Amino acid sequence: MPDTPVAEHRCGYVAIVGRPNVGKSTLLNYLIGQKLSITSRKAQTTRHRIVGVLSRPDAQLLFVDSPGYQTRSMGPLNRVLNRTSQQVAADADVVILVCDASGWTDADREMARLLPNGLPLLLAVNKSDSVADKSRLARLIGQASAERSFDEVVPISARTGHQVKLLADLCVARLPVGPSVLEEDALTDRSERFLATELIREKLFRLLGDELPYESTVVIEKYEEMPRLRRVFATIIVAREAHKPIILGAGGERIKRIASEARVDLEKMAGTKVYLELFVKVRGGWADNETSLRAYGYE
Repeated sequence: MPDTPVAEHRCGYVAIVGRPNVGKSTLLNYLIGQKLSITSRKAQTTRHRIVGVLSRPDAQLLFVDSPGYQTRSMGPLNRVLNRTSQQVAADADVVILVCDASGWTDADREMARLLPNGLPLLLAVNKSDSVADKSRLARLIGQASAERSFDEVVPISARTGHQVKLLADLCVARLPVGPSVLEEDALTDRSERFLATELIREKLFRLLGDELPYESTVVIEKYEEMPRLRRVFATIIVAREAHKPIILGAGGERIKRIASEARVDLEKMAGTKVYLELFVKVRGGWADNETSLRAYGYE
């Protein structure tokens, strides 16, 4: 019998874009099978370009999570985040636009309009399992497809994984032929140090909720890697003196809880014990100009 033909190996970048809170980071985490991109209910939890790697026998997909495209406020920070979101799409081989099954919004429409032409574009309708009336889903897909041409439209659930493998398969079919660019066991192109920053920032978002000052960020001052220990010293940056007690909490209880919960995730990530110290500093106006934003790692 003749040998079964071997499919050509494919490799490329897949941008995951959309407005805030549609489940982009949850989708990335499900695709690669591990928590990499931080999540919360607060808009624009993701603030950086984050690559998650899925290596298969037939392909290596480099999924790029991006900040949610913001249309309401246009301060310097949001301008930088929007630019990152657009650049992620422009640099990709395939683009996934994620929308929420609850409805096609003006923000979805604006994001779809800004995406580059000439690239394979897939629409992932997330949380589709939460819509009992499937005619609503059909109307949404009709609205979206009337405004932008999509190669494929896939109702998914990033939380349960419904049709997520199908979405990955459709991406693979549209990637260029070529070898893998990262090791097969790689999960991301980001360092442990960067991921530590993100995990601490996630705890801020989750534990402070609406109290969290939008103009806050996390900086790793020192990250020491030892065979059985990581020593991490991080600073939470806020823009106003009045924000400091919000982070600290009564008697420092809140920052202790942030550190405790972040340390648990850091130990899972590093596979070893972690010593973590958190500090809070005021840096007035850090988010008001792009020079200072770049100094804090915003592209």
